[in-house]
Amino acid sequence: MSIMQLSVFLENKLGRLKEVLNILSNNNINIRALSLAEKSSYGMLRLIVCDSEKAMEILRKENIAVNTASVIAVGVSDKPGGLLEIVSLLEKNSINVEYLYAFVDKSGDKAVVVLRVEDVSRAERIFSENGVKMLSEKDVKSF
Repeated sequence: MSIMQLSVFLENKLGRLKEVLNILSNNNINIRALSLAEKSSYGMLRLIVCDSEKAMEILRKENIAVNTASVIAVGVSDKPGGLLEIVSLLEKNSINVEYLYAFVDKSGDKAVVVLRVEDVSRAERIFSENGVKMLSEKDVKSF
């Protein structure tokens, strides 16, 4: 049950992030989760948004470099060791985590972890077999 993530390449200069956020806001695209990582000359903005297809189309029309990736969102107990359980399960099955980011749902009792892994379909199967709740795009977008 993978979900679509947008990856936006940003020049590492003043105002570039604001420009992308402004475009999304002006087009009524709500951001559900995000991560921003920087390198010396550029940044990588990863987004889960309310309408991925529309956002991608709009950003491309504005000449902003954007790609998509399949990621997995899982519900994790918001307690010490909650994330450790998920990462340990993947390691036990030789699945590398390329990156992840997390947020807490509005009720505050669960954390949502967004994971990019080497083998999405295999990770989905392992999570399913081990009772890990994977979230659909609809689930994530409702937070």
